[in-house]
Amino acid sequence: MALALPLPPLKLLSSAFAAASSSQESSSSSSPSSFSYRPAVILPGLGNNSSDYNKLEATLKEQYGVPTLVAKVSRLDWLRNAAGLVDPNYWRGTLRPRPVLDWYLKRVDEAVLEAKELAQGGTLSLIGHSAGGWLARVYMEEFGLSDISLLLTLGTPHLPPPKGLPGVIDQTRGLLDYVDKHCSKAVYNHHLKYVCIAGRYIQGAPFFGSSIANVESVIPNDNAEVAVVNDVGTPVSNATTLRARLVGQGYKQVCGQADIWGDGVVPEVSAHLEGANNITLDGVYHSPVGSDDASRPWYGSPVVVEKWIHHLLN
Repeated sequence: MALALPLPPLKLLSSAFAAASSSQESSSSSSPSSFSYRPAVILPGLGNNSSDYNKLEATLKEQYGVPTLVAKVSRLDWLRNAAGLVDPNYWRGTLRPRPVLDWYLKRVDEAVLEAKELAQGGTLSLIGHSAGGWLARVYMEEFGLSDISLLLTLGTPHLPPPKGLPGVIDQTRGLLDYVDKHCSKAVYNHHLKYVCIAGRYIQGAPFFGSSIANVESVIPNDNAEVAVVNDVGTPVSNATTLRARLVGQGYKQVCGQADIWGDGVVPEVSAHLEGANNITLDGVYHSPVGSDDASRPWYGSPVVVEKWIHHLLN
């Protein structure tokens, strides 16, 4: 197992960015020449609003000099997915991303086209939060990936839930099955890198009985670094509480098992992909909604961004 790549000292990074900012004060912050790193596009997760990512966008731009855009999505936009209810495939559990999610893919494409202007012929990074991660895979499959050199996913449920387990219902109605079967497999090479980040915020528990399992991620990582970062926050251990049981039921719907670790919404094992650079961060919560940078940091909190920013800067 390879060791995690060390981060540059934060003081050195801060000095470098401060010097870069000082030398560019006379130019517009939105000018392509103001940035030295490839642009990034953030893909919001299910039910999220673009504004939920304002702080992450500002952190990437102002602290690290990464030109960043967020695909324009509102909470009401997600009601468009109700169009899938009239598709017989929804009820069969064989729903496909298109045309139900064409509206989302269009918003992503608009943001990507804007980011390409900043890139000036260079490549882009896609940052997919939650469902935005697998939707990024659909986008790359449908619209092409020649302009993309990094897909970084944050708490994305990549894997379809197992079939035939009592009490498990595929909440995507077949969408993740489609992604798993028809989208390109994860890679980590010179041209394109997949980096999948999972959080270990709370361990779930079965609704009845006690938890005895301590399941680790079982996704192979032969072609990439493997890292478990332990100094972001303190995970909530499974003390068979009502909270742990409720969280466990959510985990069970995603991966078929309740008594495992995850970020409070997505199990660790579901957030990793074979062939990707898979990373787990302790103490990291799933969503910007309900998060707190001090006591409940999420993937986009500044203290957590420090742990994955180097992937955008390489």
